[in-house]
Amino acid sequence: MAAKAAGAFRRTAIERSDQRVAWERTDQAFFAAGACHILAWVCRESYPDRSIEIAAVRLAGDGQVFHTYAIWDHWAFDHSGWNPEPQLLVANEDFEGHPLERVKITASLAEFCETYHHRMPNQYWHDPLPRARDYVGRYIPPWA
Repeated sequence: MAAKAAGAFRRTAIERSDQRVAWERTDQAFFAAGACHILAWVCRESYPDRSIEIAAVRLAGDGQVFHTYAIWDHWAFDHSGWNPEPQLLVANEDFEGHPLERVKITASLAEFCETYHHRMPNQYWHDPLPRARDYVGRYIPPWA
């Protein structure tokens, strides 16, 4: 699957205010907007023998990140599966219509959530970790 902009799946007002409605979206929509950070950390945990890092993007000059993904050897994993990171960045920049900045994330999931005002797994309608593990498992990693 080609890289698709996370913004194409932005949550509606009701999806932002009602966790059950947000949970009921398709897996791709759920992990594109609202739980991308959960997917990134689960991807890293799924391959402990690989040096998978976490990165995020934000509008240039903005402090808030809007999409988080896992990265390994110039390959990015997000709701679109594994794609070359430049393709993921271009897809998001083209969709947003503004230059983006890539941010390397070195914090733990808890620190990331606190810093960037994202939900921890226990703050979702149901536990998103099994759903994320299943989603990661659907995609063949580039080293396979």
